[in-house]
Amino acid sequence: MNLALALGRRGLGRTWPNPAVGAVLVKDGAIVGRGWTQPGGRPHAEVEALRRAGDAARGATLYVTLEPCSHYGKSPPCADAIVAAGVVRVVSALEDPNPEVAGNGHARLRAAGIAVDTGVGAAQARRDHAGHTRSMQDGRPHVTLKLAISADGKVAAAGRRPVPITGEAARERVHLMRAQSDAILIGIGTALADDPLLTCRLPGMKTYSPARIVLDTTLRLPPDSRLAQTARDVPVWVIAGLHAPGGAEGALLARGVEVQWSPAYDGRINLSAELKLLATGGITRLLVEGGPTVAAAFLAADLVDEAMLFVSPKPVGSDGIDAFNPSAEIALLRLQQGEAEQIGPDRLEVYQRR
Repeated sequence: MNLALALGRRGLGRTWPNPAVGAVLVKDGAIVGRGWTQPGGRPHAEVEALRRAGDAARGATLYVTLEPCSHYGKSPPCADAIVAAGVVRVVSALEDPNPEVAGNGHARLRAAGIAVDTGVGAAQARRDHAGHTRSMQDGRPHVTLKLAISADGKVAAAGRRPVPITGEAARERVHLMRAQSDAILIGIGTALADDPLLTCRLPGMKTYSPARIVLDTTLRLPPDSRLAQTARDVPVWVIAGLHAPGGAEGALLARGVEVQWSPAYDGRINLSAELKLLATGGITRLLVEGGPTVAAAFLAADLVDEAMLFVSPKPVGSDGIDAFNPSAEIALLRLQQGEAEQIGPDRLEVYQRR
């Protein structure tokens, strides 16, 4: 199951709207097939493992990180493929929260005489499939908030001037987080101050870059920004308020930027409504990398499922920009703090929804 989970994580950020599942077939103590959900969500992991195993799947045990599907979508049910292949036992980490499955896959396997065990590796599987679960249960993506914070609680120098805060090891971890996300979101303030790319720049992993989203109520993203200039390489979606000036849209569209219109109140996008729209479009794992304004908005709306705070031992100075205002600090305490991890000279503090 540990191998199946590791294989499944290969697909994180690349299989949406489908979950990133891993599967391993074992027979007579040897691995005879392995698979993971392919980019775009198909083929499914079980079908990949069965294909690679061929005739050796007959009489084998299948380890899979999520209940095999039992319904006809754009492909036939995996449960039927497992039965047809002659698998005799299935070890499944989790029941699928998709109401079209929800135990029916396991039931179909048992009805065919296949032994089914569940719950092995469930804790890790819940983390790996958090996006799928959140999408099914709440109709929105799983939201991870990431911030790099100095020793004195700042995220930028005075005047929002960007300043290096964390070390190389922490930055590499952030790039891996990007690769494992369906989309990454910032506010227009960060876009204007930092002119970021928001791509995954780990060696050989540029194609793993997620869709890039900018909350831009009044359409201020410059057409010559690095985001706009690279929109044809990696998707850029700008979320504008319904009353944004229409003349700014044309220049962004010419760059390949997709402009989406969303209700705005008091000059702010309705985050709950926007997340539901993103989920409708298939986004299940959203990484929020915006500055303190966007972080505070997501915390205040109780939309943060996990906060990843990279804390540097270096200070910025008393005139720097605070990471959290008092209300955001209070909202952060609604999350449960987990164990901290040392990443080079920096400390990663993790907070998760209780």
